[in-house]
Amino acid sequence: MKCRHCDSELTVTLADLGSAPPSNAYLSAEGLHAPERWYPLRVLVCNRCWLAQAEDYAGREELFSDDYAYFSSFSSSWLAHCRSYVESVAGRLGLGGSSRVVEIAANDGYLLQYFKERGVSCLGVEPTASTAAAARARGIEVVEDFFGVRLARSLATGGHAADLAVANNVLAHVPDINDFTAGFRHLLKPDGVATFEFPHLLRLVSESQFDTIYHEHFSYLSLSAARSVFGANGLAIFDVEEVPTHGGSLRVYAQRADSGTRPVAACVADLLRREAAAGVLGEAFYASFQRRIVEIKRQVLEFLLSAQARGERVVAYGAAAKGNTLLNYCGVRPDLLEYVVDRNPAKQGKFLPGSRIPIVPEDRLAADRPPWILILPWNIRDEVVRQLAYAREWNARFVTFIPALATF
Repeated sequence: MKCRHCDSELTVTLADLGSAPPSNAYLSAEGLHAPERWYPLRVLVCNRCWLAQAEDYAGREELFSDDYAYFSSFSSSWLAHCRSYVESVAGRLGLGGSSRVVEIAANDGYLLQYFKERGVSCLGVEPTASTAAAARARGIEVVEDFFGVRLARSLATGGHAADLAVANNVLAHVPDINDFTAGFRHLLKPDGVATFEFPHLLRLVSESQFDTIYHEHFSYLSLSAARSVFGANGLAIFDVEEVPTHGGSLRVYAQRADSGTRPVAACVADLLRREAAAGVLGEAFYASFQRRIVEIKRQVLEFLLSAQARGERVVAYGAAAKGNTLLNYCGVRPDLLEYVVDRNPAKQGKFLPGSRIPIVPEDRLAADRPPWILILPWNIRDEVVRQLAYAREWNARFVTFIPALATF
């Protein structure tokens, strides 16, 4: 396999998780009687540009289909994060009624709704019909398509050139990262700004966050790799922030390299130095990751088997993609994990891909009063614990496994 950015031959392995179905390919009851497609799930690292990337087996149209079931608005902490971002960036860039904001991967309108409240003209680009429909229900204009140079040129010439382009948790989801990134150079006005949020590879590796790996994530980025990708496609990074979402992410600010005038903040060089000091630009940094993954698998199975031996029921909260990676890699099935609770009606009544564990509404918890609740989206652990505080009435305990086993 060759690097999807610089075309170098890939020889460094970060992780090999065997095989799994796409993490958001939830099954209907009828689907339980049919076979699933499983694809190899392996991540390699380019030792030239240091972009970590999954082997490409499933196409984007299969991964992001019309019935895509991930809706961003079901996490209150994520909505608070987005509202805070809108307030901050609108003030920083002086966005008002004459400004234009375009969000790539607008999902269900979770972020653009806050720009709309401020009277800022906004447009969403979203290829999945299910979430695009939810955004339109909020009164947000949506173009239902995949983003790249072709669409960017069409939007810019059609009156949608952007003062601000937003790309939250989508840069990792694109198979052609060069075409996607180059699209922003065509979409932005000469003095426009693009912001990107993505999980930080430094945190992923150092904290054993292997469940962030799934087929919908084609790339795993450090700031060093992002700078290489952006620079090759006409964008210049001028600022970066470390944010706590998704287990530790970067928010990168970029401008057109040919016309942007904003000075580069000192924190950009600082973070690049920290990454280099941690070893991100060397093969040794990635060498122990697989061993740590195997140790987490052992902890998961020992915990579930011990609970079963004691007659203690374990259920899960959050039918998240990261949870599907964890469960399928560990080989967990309904005999060890009875069901998973999720607040999203689009997932309720369905079954997790691969493990085929049923997804049920939250009221099932109060009815069953299980002694253990496994939080699969550990990155919003505090939010989930607050939401399920009533489970303490029957002395329920919570458990997470990333970066290591923790009960509380």
